[in-house]
Amino acid sequence: MESNKYLPLLGRILIGVPFLMSGLSKLGAYAATVGYISTVGLPAATLAYIVAVVIEVGGGMLLVLGYRVRLASLVMALFSLATAFFFHNNFADQNQMIHFLKNVMMAGGLLQITYFGAGAWSLDARSARSTSPKSTLSAN
Repeated sequence: MESNKYLPLLGRILIGVPFLMSGLSKLGAYAATVGYISTVGLPAATLAYIVAVVIEVGGGMLLVLGYRVRLASLVMALFSLATAFFFHNNFADQNQMIHFLKNVMMAGGLLQITYFGAGAWSLDARSARSTSPKSTLSAN
């Protein structure tokens, strides 16, 4: 079991880094991203752009660091499902179907993180260790 303690860290990295990269790429393509958001009929495309960047960059960083992952992964799972339904709903296009299923699978992985937490190698675990009654007693 000790050898598996790194798996949650690896899982968080494998899910978090693509979100981070996607958010950073949106920062470099403001007009194109806002234009794409507008084409699917979402209102307030600029606000949607800001929300997407915050969730992708912020959530990706929180996952990689293992900080507040339960809330971050839940928000990211909902975001993944929303983007699947709004942006990848043309099931006649095989590429869009693949993107839709990819987003659904990411939501599934994120919900696993929501339930099980960040794992041993995370800021959440470190914070829990430093505030546990055992560590408080040993500090005295």
